[in-house]
Amino acid sequence: MALTDTPSSGSVDVHRGFSRSIMVSALRCTLTYIVLPFVTPLLRLAPGVGPAIGLPLGLVAITSNVLSIRRFWRADHHLKKQVTVLHCIVIGMLCFLIYRDINALVS
Repeated sequence: MALTDTPSSGSVDVHRGFSRSIMVSALRCTLTYIVLPFVTPLLRLAPGVGPAIGLPLGLVAITSNVLSIRRFWRADHHLKKQVTVLHCIVIGMLCFLIYRDINALVS
């Protein structure tokens, strides 16, 4: 960084992308584990809509995480390796959830 403490626009973009990707993953988990199993039955909405919503959300979340990894590496951010590990863990969990959603939709 320069002599000032203001981050460069590239750094801001990298951090914004990271935050966005984590928020998409968090939204997917919130919908999957709180809203769909508990709130939708209370509102008498159709059962089994969780996988139909979770599958596309999971794919969007994975895409967002991959794009965030790319941004960190392109910017040569000093935390790129740590962020990559975090995103890979999140992507692994999302892949498991996508696998469960596909099984639920097929059966």
